[in-house]
Amino acid sequence: MKRISLFTLTVCALLALFGSLTLAQTAATLTSDERKEAIKHLEETRKNFLDSVKDLSEVQWKFKAAPDRWSVAEVAEHIAVSEETLMGLVAERIMKSPATPEKKEAAKGKDARLRNQVVDRSTRVQAPEMLKPTNRWATQAELVKSFNASRDKTINYIQTTQEDLRSHFGPHPILGDLDAYQWITLISAHCARHTDQIKEVKADPNFPKK
Repeated sequence: MKRISLFTLTVCALLALFGSLTLAQTAATLTSDERKEAIKHLEETRKNFLDSVKDLSEVQWKFKAAPDRWSVAEVAEHIAVSEETLMGLVAERIMKSPATPEKKEAAKGKDARLRNQVVDRSTRVQAPEMLKPTNRWATQAELVKSFNASRDKTINYIQTTQEDLRSHFGPHPILGDLDAYQWITLISAHCARHTDQIKEVKADPNFPKK
């Protein structure tokens, strides 16, 4: 019977160990379908938002249907600042918090719910103070440029991250615990919701023709 050296056994053990670690890391990252679905939604909602504010005059941009209603400019600012803020929340707080995979079961099914429920404007929600418009950007062009830069970063993160987004959670005041992937889904769903709000402003009978 051939002897197997201690060195050979050690190498085999290390190979087995690192092999299992590689498999575990691969399993923890997003699937190809999850990446594609998120990117598709992010790209679609970006296009719809940009189309909704395209070629607006300054008068149209700042028109308010009533003193207590937001203008297109204010809704657009809310979308842009929310994008940056929510992605910062994911990267700097949720992903840096301890993994809690035991919450996965309760979060199942929320992906589709986010895309449908958040867009439904029959339920109105008051925006937090930090996400309310305060005229952060002087012009529409500056706002759009900032939004696109933030959206590019979000898409790049989804395309390249190898982190376990499904095991890190943050609480949402209405939807409960959402994993990091679902928080990114919320970003695009939130954009869609308020793009519909922009369409409502533009549909007002008093909306300027030019």
